[in-house]
Amino acid sequence: MKKIIVLVMLFFTFVSGGAGSTVNANFTEDRATWLWNPWMIVNDELGTLAFLENKKVNKVYVQIDRDISMSVYRSFVEKSSSKGIRVYALDGAPDWVAPKGYTSQNQLMNWIGNYQNSSTAAQKFTGVHLDVEPYLYSGWTSNRTATIKSYQSLLTQAKTSALSLKLPLEVDMPFWFDEVNYKNTYGKGLLAEWVIANTNSVTIMAYRDSAEMIIDLVKNEVALSGKYNKGLVVGVETGQTSEGESISFFEEGETYMNHELEKVKNHYKAVSGFKGIAIHHVDSWMTMNPE
Repeated sequence: MKKIIVLVMLFFTFVSGGAGSTVNANFTEDRATWLWNPWMIVNDELGTLAFLENKKVNKVYVQIDRDISMSVYRSFVEKSSSKGIRVYALDGAPDWVAPKGYTSQNQLMNWIGNYQNSSTAAQKFTGVHLDVEPYLYSGWTSNRTATIKSYQSLLTQAKTSALSLKLPLEVDMPFWFDEVNYKNTYGKGLLAEWVIANTNSVTIMAYRDSAEMIIDLVKNEVALSGKYNKGLVVGVETGQTSEGESISFFEEGETYMNHELEKVKNHYKAVSGFKGIAIHHVDSWMTMNPE
């Protein structure tokens, strides 16, 4: 039955000309990463680019730090573009869902707008990538209903801003949002489905260190992404963590990680909704055991 459903999904995606299906000859699988420390491109732009190119990264989410000159970002984006690497403007924090927290998002969008308007085509960002993580805000515990609605409002505003900038909007999302319900002025249902439906793409934080666990964690989100003709990117962790031994590939090393990620890609490569892999993050990836 599962094979029949998958074939039907692939057929309808193909005939509708939708993106995200591997039957599309123009489909490009994402190999993405987060660059949380933009001072790396201030201090060693060429070294950072060499690392990304060596790891065959074709998409990087770069933290926006307004203390860094726009000229630094322009140089990095232009050089990345020449190497086939798309650069997304990255920012976000849990307190963005606090009362008036949206002002931080507005500042980001204003900065991006000014940047885009004063940059050449080769220097422009490809999109906007948000990492808000509302469950880390205190209101998630004290008033989850209101916090979820605030998060939805924030993303709705982000979607409008991104549209005005003519940029796609992407967000990071935990794997367990498919177990979180909402019922408010935005409707009712699962938060994971709402986020996928209302953004251009989601990178799911499927932080586990085996293909079997990752494949199982993301199956619902891959299906939902296919339903809405969106692309889901599967994110994994490389940093050292105290959250448990099964969270990160830090202990096992890069060779093992690549082997497991190939299993994930092979499992989902024929499924509409799967868009690729993201590795969190540049700093820890650079220093992880290569064996």
